[in-house]
Amino acid sequence: MLKSRVITAAILLALLLTALFALPPAVWAALIVAMVMQGTVEWSRLSGLSGGKANAYWGLTLLLMLALLWADAGTTEAQRLYLHLAVYAVSALLWLVIVPTWLMAGWKVRQPLLMALTGWAVLVPTGLAMLDLREASPWILLFVMGLVWVADIAAYFAGRRFGKNKLAPSISPGKTWEGVAGALLGVSVYVVLAWSYSPYFSHREVLPVLLLASWWWVGLAVIGDLFESAVKRQAGVKDSGALLPGHGGLLDRIDALTSTLPLAALAMLLQRMA
Repeated sequence: MLKSRVITAAILLALLLTALFALPPAVWAALIVAMVMQGTVEWSRLSGLSGGKANAYWGLTLLLMLALLWADAGTTEAQRLYLHLAVYAVSALLWLVIVPTWLMAGWKVRQPLLMALTGWAVLVPTGLAMLDLREASPWILLFVMGLVWVADIAAYFAGRRFGKNKLAPSISPGKTWEGVAGALLGVSVYVVLAWSYSPYFSHREVLPVLLLASWWWVGLAVIGDLFESAVKRQAGVKDSGALLPGHGGLLDRIDALTSTLPLAALAMLLQRMA
C-alpha cells in the first residue's frame, strides 16, 4: 500500500509541477475546472445524489465555474476583486465557523440539497484559489500546497511511530495528537528552509510570523481532513473514489487543500487591498 501511494504521489507531483510552471493560463484554468468537476462527481456520491439529480448538480457546477471565469474576463479589476472576496468569505465562514461546529456537534446531514450546497462551498473556492494563487506566482501556490503536503506526510509517519492519543476517534480513528505534533514540527522545518532560501532571509522578523501562520495552517488542514472523513463516514465509504491508486479519490488527496488554499488566497487579496 505504501509503495503504491509513493509511486502515485511521485507521478502526481511531476504532473503538477509541469502544469504549474509550463501551462498557459487558459489551459491551467481548464485543468482546474476539470479538477473541480471530478471533485463534484465524488461529492455527489457522498451526498447521496444519483441519476438526474447528480447530472443536474454536475451541470450546475460546470456553469458556476464557467460563470466565474467569464466574470473575470468581463469585469474591472475592482469588480473582480470583490467577487473573489465574496467567494472566499463563504469559504472562511464554512471552515472557521460551520465545519468546526459541525464536527464538535457530530451533525449527520442527510439532506442531499444541503450537502450539495456544502460541496460548492468546499470545491468552488478551492478551484478559484488555485487560479488566483498561481496568477500571483506559481511559487506561492507551490509553497502553500507544499506546506499542506509536508504536514500530511509528517503527521502520517509521526502517528505511525508514536501515535497513542486519538485526535477524533469517532470521526477518524487513525489520527492522533502525536501526528498533529509531528505535522507542526514538519512544517516548522519546511518554513525555516523555505525562508532560508527566500529573498526575506535578511528580515529576521518575518520568520516568527511565518511560523505562527504555518501552525495555524496545520490546524486548518486538520479540520479539512477531519471534515472529509466525517462526510465519508456518514456516507458509509472508506474513500471518496478510486481515481488514484493507493490514495482513493481526488477528494482524498485535496481534503486539506480545500480548507487552506481559499484562506491563503483571501489573505493575499486582503494584503493587496491594505
